Amino acid sequence: MEALTQIWLGQPLWMWLGFMGLVGLLLAFDLGVLHKGQKEIGVRESLLLSAFYIALGLGFGAFVWLQLGEQAGIEYVTGFIIEKSLAMDNVFVIATIFSFLAIPRQFQHRVLFWGILGVIVLRAVMIGFGAALVTEFAWVLYLFAAFLILTGIKMLLWNKEKPLSENPVYRFASQRLPLTKELHGSRFFVREIDARSGKVLTLMTPLFLALLMIEIADVVFAVDSVPAIFAITTDPYIVYTSNIFAILGLRALYFALAAVLHRFAYLKQALAVLLIFIGSKIFIADALGLAKFPAEWSLGVTFAILAAGIGYSLWRTRRAPALALESRQG
Repeated sequence: MEALTQIWLGQPLWMWLGFMGLVGLLLAFDLGVLHKGQKEIGVRESLLLSAFYIALGLGFGAFVWLQLGEQAGIEYVTGFIIEKSLAMDNVFVIATIFSFLAIPRQFQHRVLFWGILGVIVLRAVMIGFGAALVTEFAWVLYLFAAFLILTGIKMLLWNKEKPLSENPVYRFASQRLPLTKELHGSRFFVREIDARSGKVLTLMTPLFLALLMIEIADVVFAVDSVPAIFAITTDPYIVYTSNIFAILGLRALYFALAAVLHRFAYLKQALAVLLIFIGSKIFIADALGLAKFPAEWSLGVTFAILAAGIGYSLWRTRRAPALALESRQG
């Protein structure tokens, strides 16, 4: 029992084990019960799952509040909301990838499920590395803050998206990797006999290419989201748990929003303003002589920025025609 109370990465070991066990149960339940077969996920099911994951994430925030105090609880909720909001940008990219590669809806969940597993590992590595840097060199927080401000400004001023056919990952994979031209059901790899040599070749399917592109896209997004949460708190437990609980519902969020992404046309600008605010907090706190920017102020401003962005988007696109995204995806 003493081993469970030992401090590991800032918090008792039992808290880490409890979190990892809960995430493992959720993934097993998702794959083994909810989506055992390959089926298309409807909007109603997606909305229910999204609500479930959001409630679970906020419920874990209540646990953090009870165990670590009010400050930690507010920091967790702020990090959860910020990561959930930044994930919306990821949803746009995922929808574009699926549409471009013509991945049918019944196979999209398989790609997203394995993508989430990769995200859990990659975020652990990036957050662990970031925590080590911040612990050793406190001034790294100022670099994170400056990076967020510059990223937000860039999103506001240079928001031109390149066509996916020019994406370097797609170009490299299509030119250098052994790929099949067509899908083979839900399989990531297939074996075929080469007509010339007679050798058995292992080829990647477009489904695996979609997974590869989504994983690399998440690494790119993590470059923004990980510094953003470190600007809120440097506690690795709060940083990692808020990140993972926000990401766990990404699959359900995607299927719920894929058909109405056009209604959030101005959310990207709101996210850019949010990144600028998060990056500015550390400098504002120094200018005001504060040890740390108040967590409740961060939460309030975050809510206000996102509410304004979502509200303005819904108002401006209230008469916009729905995107035929589902028909393009099969």
